[in-house]
Amino acid sequence: MSYLSYLECANCTSRYNADEIQTLCTKCQRPLLACYDLETASQEWDRDSLQERAPNLWRYRELLPVRKREFALTLGEGFTPIFHAHRLGESIGMSHLFIKDESLNPTGSFKARGLCMAVSRAYELGINEVVVPSAGNAAGAMAAYAAVAGMKAHVFIPETAPYPFRQECEALGAEVNLIDGLITDCGKIAKAKADKYNWFPVSTLKEPYRIEGKKTMGYELGEQFNWKLPDVIIYPTGGGTGLVGMWKAFDELEKLGWIDSHRPRMVSVQAEGCAPIPRAFHNGDTFAQPWQEAHTIAAGLCVPSAVGDFIMLKILRESKGTAVAIADDTLVEAQMRMSRKEGIFACPEGGATLAALEVLLKNQWVKPDERVVLFNTGTGLKYPSET
Repeated sequence: MSYLSYLECANCTSRYNADEIQTLCTKCQRPLLACYDLETASQEWDRDSLQERAPNLWRYRELLPVRKREFALTLGEGFTPIFHAHRLGESIGMSHLFIKDESLNPTGSFKARGLCMAVSRAYELGINEVVVPSAGNAAGAMAAYAAVAGMKAHVFIPETAPYPFRQECEALGAEVNLIDGLITDCGKIAKAKADKYNWFPVSTLKEPYRIEGKKTMGYELGEQFNWKLPDVIIYPTGGGTGLVGMWKAFDELEKLGWIDSHRPRMVSVQAEGCAPIPRAFHNGDTFAQPWQEAHTIAAGLCVPSAVGDFIMLKILRESKGTAVAIADDTLVEAQMRMSRKEGIFACPEGGATLAALEVLLKNQWVKPDERVVLFNTGTGLKYPSET
């Protein structure tokens, strides 16, 4: 089912056995990435075979880390639609504007992709209890897949997170821990509990497999654009797994021979109240310093410090991309316009991508005739007090 070969540190390139339980690199404490036998895959796997497969992320199972089908958990995640946003595009002077709508995933967000994969692989490796710190959506997604597998789920979320996130986790059987603080505070407590009770952590980029689920967004863009990638991808960035995953997917697709060397310019969007990546990018830094007193109504963007910051910054520079910070009132206004123009009840994070595009159009970084994809990463239904 999988051409998975080994795990490799994204920083020091140390290699690890992919069939043993791994988290971070033991030498430098940086993320591990799954590596595949792409040469053999390119000879044995033809992209035309995708036409006969179910419309979910497991259609790309050869380059996903689960080896046996019985451990591939599914709730129908992935292969979300990409809409040509005619009315929205016309309103801002663009004819090739697209929205990839991740709100149609199980549990209402793109987090279903990563947690589907992380929990599936944990299930295959014999893990019984999983834990995650989350701003909300990741917690709900982990709880859902843990329920499918019959695993115990522990979630740590800020007590300020919108109530629907807590309600969802409780309904799905997770143990919910409300923390007085930000996601970074949740992360510290979750790690301490995981170390004490031997729970497996599925925190962003602190294990190798969430990114493998997220990278399927990149495969889908290739397939949905007939293997010609767009010019620009604008992506709301918290921990950055989706950004890193798509870039990994594009490299794998080229090595398979399915796409050429053209890459989209990648744009990271954060909120002005928590913008460590834009600050580091424009300062020319390799790593992003933690953001002090982080605040934003876009819960998924309230990540003051990300373990994969150096990978994100490298991708932005390699792709000739950029990073943009958006004020809360601006992203909410854009959220409403996206929703009313295209019939997609966008989340605040999705609205931030439209606001970022308008900034980039104004300063001519994006040209009106370019093909641009905005990612709406979740449903607005989970943000009742803000929307």
